[in-house]
Parts: sequence; C-alpha cells; structure tokens
Amino acid sequence: MPIDLRQIAAVSGQSGLYRVIKPTRTGVIMESLEENPKTMVAQARHRMSLLDEISIYTTDEEGTVPLAEVFDRVHEKYGDSLPLGEKPSNEDYKEFMANVLPNYDDDRVYVSDMKKLATWYTIVKKYVGFTEAAEPEAQSESEAPAKESKKKKA
Repeated sequence: MPIDLRQIAAVSGQSGLYRVIKPTRTGVIMESLEENPKTMVAQARHRMSLLDEISIYTTDEEGTVPLAEVFDRVHEKYGDSLPLGEKPSNEDYKEFMANVLPNYDDDRVYVSDMKKLATWYTIVKKYVGFTEAAEPEAQSESEAPAKESKKKKA
C-alpha cells in the first residue's frame, strides 16, 4: 500500500489530523499535522479514528473501499491540485467524488464526508506524502512486476 495511514488519526472535536507518537498510561501522545505541530494527549474520552480503519461506502458487492485506496485514486487522477475551487458547492463535491469513486453509495456518503475526504487528502499529501508506487504511469512495464512483488512482502 503506497500510503501508510496506520499512524494518522482524526480526533472528534479537533480540526485537522494527528500523527500517533506513542501510547501512555492514560491515552496516546499525538502530534498535529500542520505547519507548527502541537502535541496533545488523546484520552479515552476523545473519540479517535485511525485513517487506516476508515472506508467509503460503495454500491458494489465489496460494500466499501479503504480510505488509503481512495487517496491513491485521488492522487492518480489529480495529483497535487484537487478540482475544487475556493468555495466548492455541494454539487462540486459530488462530482469530485463520482470522478474518484464512481460506485460510491450516495445514500450513505454525505457531502460532509466528501469535504473531510478532500481536506484529509490535502493534509496527508502535504505532511505524509505518497510513495512513487502510487504513480504507476512513472514506471515502465518491465519495472511494474518487480515493484508489485516488493509491495506484497511489506
């Protein structure tokens, strides 16, 4: 998997994303992903969601697609600049979502979820980054199988 979201979390009631630093007796030490990172201790009363455990609902038999895979699709399609203006409308978000994940479940994926997806993608892109494996067009066909076997071992 090109992006490792196992150490990146969203904390309810807090804006932005956080990198999990280490556990403590009473919670988890986290550092915000921003220009001037702040450290906080997330305790049991904080609802924390690791991005690695988040999926987007779809209408196919799978039922969901992991957030990391959706990020990869966004990265492949748009790279650094998302097709959303400064103040995108709900329709802009829906069009963005349909372009990235055509089979998303529009009954269970709300515009607020799409906004989070766009915001989180921007933060992850800036502070965590993507590996070259997320850009298959940069590989020649002869290199692709070798890189595939390396990914499976990881």
